[in-house]
Amino acid sequence: MRRMRIAVAAAAVAIATIGVPVAAAQAAPAPHPMVRALGDQPPFPYRDCVDAAKKKGEKPGYAKWHCDQLVKKGWVRRPKA
Repeated sequence: MRRMRIAVAAAAVAIATIGVPVAAAQAAPAPHPMVRALGDQPPFPYRDCVDAAKKKGEKPGYAKWHCDQLVKKGWVRRPKA
């Protein structure tokens, strides 16, 4: 019984090992077509971020903080001094 378990485990490892190079060789999927169609890719302008946040009803101080957080994440360009 023990030998059978070892044989099954070895077969599973062999199958998994063979499947890894095949999966790695596959090309990466194409980006979603809507992303390419929009053309608006990050980082977005800081002024647009603040305007959008205010438009959503955020107070000016909170909008600035929110956009600063998005700058740290790389979604918004730093404001020009």
